[in-house]
Amino acid sequence: MIICHCQNITHEDIDAAIDWMRAADADTVITPGKIYHALGKSADCGGCMPLFLSHMRKNANCEVPAILRGLRPARSKGIEDERRYKGY
Repeated sequence: MIICHCQNITHEDIDAAIDWMRAADADTVITPGKIYHALGKSADCGGCMPLFLSHMRKNANCEVPAILRGLRPARSKGIEDERRYKGY
């Protein structure tokens, strides 16, 4: 099935790119941009993004590696406000 009509990207292309990236680097975070880059293409209109993302999520190799899960610290609103007032 064609996922991106502008760049003629099929679901097989997406799966192959994801599998290739995961085999090359088990700890990489796979994004749509990286998939486009791996296929030698670039996003055009963005109309395919909901379907593109939906198909990516179905691929077992697209999960965020366990070692990288939960690394984002909680953001504190107080720190952001303090930086704004100090001019950082």
